Amino acid sequence: MVDMKFTAAHWGTYRVNQNKRKGFKLLAFEHDKDPSEIGMGLESAINSRSRIHKPAFRRGWLEKKGGQNESKRGEDEFVEVSWEDAFELVSSEIKRVIFAHGNESIYAGSYGWASAGRFHHAQSHLRRFLNLIGGYTYSKNTYSYAAAEVIIPHVLGNFYNFLFDTTSWESISDNTSLLIAFGGIPLKNGQISQGGVGSHIQKEYLRQASSKGVKFLNVSPLKSDLETVGTTEWIPLKPNTDVALMLALCYELDKVGFTNKDFIERYTVGFENFIGYLNGFSDGVVKSAHWASKITGMSKEVIFDLIEEIKKSERTMISVSWSLTRQSHGEQPYWAAIALASIIGDIGKPGGGIGFGYSAMNSIGNHYEKIPAVSLPVGKNSIKKFIPVARISEMLERPGESFDYNGSKLTYPNIKLIYWAGGNPFHHHQDLNRMIKAWQLPETIISHEWCWNALAKHSDIVLPVTTPLERNDIALAPRDPYMVFMSKIVDPIGESKSDFEIFSGLAEKFGLEHDYTEKKAEKEWIKWIYDESNARQKNNHKFPDFDDFKKKGWHKSPEPLSQQIFLKEFIEAPEKNPLDTPSGKIELFSKQIDSFGYSDCVGHPKWYGDKEYLGNVLRYKLHLLSNQPKFKLHSQLDNGRVADKEKSDGRAVIEVNKIDAEARNVKDNMVVRVFNDRGSCLAAVKISDNIMQGVVNIPTGAWLDPLKGSGISCAHGNPNVLTNDLGTSKLAQGPTAHTCLVEIEQFKEELPEIRAFDPPKITGSNK
Repeated sequence: MVDMKFTAAHWGTYRVNQNKRKGFKLLAFEHDKDPSEIGMGLESAINSRSRIHKPAFRRGWLEKKGGQNESKRGEDEFVEVSWEDAFELVSSEIKRVIFAHGNESIYAGSYGWASAGRFHHAQSHLRRFLNLIGGYTYSKNTYSYAAAEVIIPHVLGNFYNFLFDTTSWESISDNTSLLIAFGGIPLKNGQISQGGVGSHIQKEYLRQASSKGVKFLNVSPLKSDLETVGTTEWIPLKPNTDVALMLALCYELDKVGFTNKDFIERYTVGFENFIGYLNGFSDGVVKSAHWASKITGMSKEVIFDLIEEIKKSERTMISVSWSLTRQSHGEQPYWAAIALASIIGDIGKPGGGIGFGYSAMNSIGNHYEKIPAVSLPVGKNSIKKFIPVARISEMLERPGESFDYNGSKLTYPNIKLIYWAGGNPFHHHQDLNRMIKAWQLPETIISHEWCWNALAKHSDIVLPVTTPLERNDIALAPRDPYMVFMSKIVDPIGESKSDFEIFSGLAEKFGLEHDYTEKKAEKEWIKWIYDESNARQKNNHKFPDFDDFKKKGWHKSPEPLSQQIFLKEFIEAPEKNPLDTPSGKIELFSKQIDSFGYSDCVGHPKWYGDKEYLGNVLRYKLHLLSNQPKFKLHSQLDNGRVADKEKSDGRAVIEVNKIDAEARNVKDNMVVRVFNDRGSCLAAVKISDNIMQGVVNIPTGAWLDPLKGSGISCAHGNPNVLTNDLGTSKLAQGPTAHTCLVEIEQFKEELPEIRAFDPPKITGSNK
C-alpha cells in the first residue's frame, strides 16, 4: 500500500496532492458526500503577507517592561526577537505577575477553534502549562449557546448530555410529519464540526427527509436559514420575537384542548404556573395569537395556520437553532420551545419532540455512536475564579465588583495578564470598540498566532505558531465516524513552533519541562491518544493497528444499528431514568430559578420586551443579524482565497430587503456606512427578497480594520463593532449579538483601502 497523506480540519477532510515543483494542493476527501471548500483556503493563507515569522514584542511594552505606557495596543509597532529571548522575557513576565498579584490575575479564557487535531489543541496546552504553574482565572460556557448551557440544566438536565444526543435525522425521515425550525436549519453552518469532519451529511439528510414527506417550516427573518427543498415554507418574523410566537402557540393549543395532559402530568412539573402566566394571571396580558401578532409582525391568520399544521400533524418536531440563544433574554427561546414540545407531547417518540441546533454542526443529528476519545490531560486548576465567557470587557473594566450568575453573586478578578492561544476575541466578542478600550487595561497580553489578525496586533507578545499543515496530529472526534491521521505537509513557515513546543520551552524556564512533556515527543503523544482512545472502545469499534492506520491515513468506525431518539429512556421509564433536575422531570416552572429573584429571568418561560429590537424602534430602524459565514469558520481563513467568495471587492456584504433599500436610496454593490451609537462599519449592499423588511444581515468573520481618525470602526465590515455587549440575563450572562439595531446610508467619501491583512510595522531586535 502506498502511503497517502491526508489532513483534517473543522470543515472537512482533505487528500493532499504534493508536487515538488508546484507545492501541494488540497483535494476533497473521496468519501465526503458534500465536501466543503473552506479548508482549501489554507493553500493561499499559510504563507500570505499576514503570516507571522518570528516572535514579536510590542515596542511600547518592551520599553516599559510591562508597565503602563502611552502607546496603545493595536497601534504600536513590533520588534522581532529570538526564541531564546522570547522564552526568557515571557517566563520572567509570568513569574513577575504571579509573585506580585497571584495566579488569579492571569486570565486564559482563550476561546476558539484553532485545530481539529486532538493533540495540537491550543487551549489544552495552555491550560496544561498554566495549571502546572499554579492555575488561572477561566471562563465558563460558550459564545455559541451560553444561555442554553445554563437554562437547560434547570429544565432538562446537563445540556452537554443532550447536545449531541438529538434525535437522529434518520428517525426524522422515517417518522416526522411536521418540523418547525425556529431559526432555520442553515446548511452552511453544517460544514463544520469540532474535531473534524469525514463526510458532510446535513444536506443529504435534509433532502432525504423532504423526499419522504416531512414538511419543513422555516420560522426566521432569513429565507436562506432553511434550504428550499420539497414542502418547505418560509414564515418570517421579527428577530428576537420567537418566544412571543411560541407562547401564543402554547396558549392557543391549550385553549382548544390540544394539550397532551397525560404527558404533562407524567413527565413535567410546573404546568399550572406556566399556563397561569399564559392566561395573564400574573400580568393581566393573555398570550394569545392576537397579542403575539403585534410583537412578531406575523398576522393572526399565519399564526392560526401554524396552529392548524400542528393539530393535524401525526408527529411534530420542534427545532431551535443555537443562534436563538444569542439575544437579550436568550434563555427564553429554549425554555419556551421545550414547553411547546411538552404541550404537543411528542417528546421521546421517534421523529418527534424537540431538537437543538440541527445543522449548527455536521455532527448534530448524525446516526453515529459516540466515540469515547481521549484528550491531552490538562491537570487541575487551583484557581476557582471564573467569568461567563462573554463578560471579558466588563471583567477588565470592573475588577473587584460583583455580578450575578446562575444564582450566585460573584466578583470580577483584577486581571494583570491575559494569555490567549487558539482563538480570536476580536472576532467573536461584541461591541469591539468597548473591548479595545478595556483591552488597554491589563499590564501584559500574550498570544499565540500564525497570522497578523486583530488579536496579534492588539497583543504585547506574539509567539508564532504552526498551522495544522506544518505538524503531525490525529483527528478523532467523538461524534464523527472518521478518524484521520493528519500528516505534516510543509515545514514550519519562518520560525513558527507548535503550542506544544512553545509551552515546553516555557516549562523549562520554570523547571517543569518533564512535568509538561512527560518525556514524550509529539509522535509519542499522538500514539498515546490513539491507544488510550482505542482501549475505551466497544469490541466492534476497535481501531486498527496504529501503523496500519497511519499508512492508510484514515479509518471509519461502524454505524450503530438503532436510531437515536431524544429522551427516549426517560419517556419509557421516568421513575427509573429521571432527568437530572430537582424534580427529575421537565421543569416548566423552576422553583430553583424562581428563588434567585431575578427580574430578567423568572421561574417560567416569559416574554421580555425590554430590549433593542424592532418592537422598540427609536433612532435606528433596522435590526442587524450577524450570522455564520458560508466560506469560512468564524474569522478563520478570512485571509485565504475561498473567503473572498462571500465579499464584494474584498469587503463584507450586507443583505438588505429591497423595500428598505429603496427607502434609503441604496443600490446593489453600493458601499454603505452601517452605524449605531456603538460604532460603524462599511459594507457592500446585496439587495434581496430573502430577508424580511426591517432586517439586515452581515455575516461575521471580517478581520477588524479600524479606519483611524475617520469615525469608521471597521472599513472591512466586522459587524461586532455594532453589536451589543450586555448579558442575556443575570442567569446566564451570555452574549447578545443578535439584539442590535442599526441604520445604513450611502458612503460618499473615497473608499478606503482594506488593510486588515497588512502586518504592523516590524523592526529587528532592539538589542
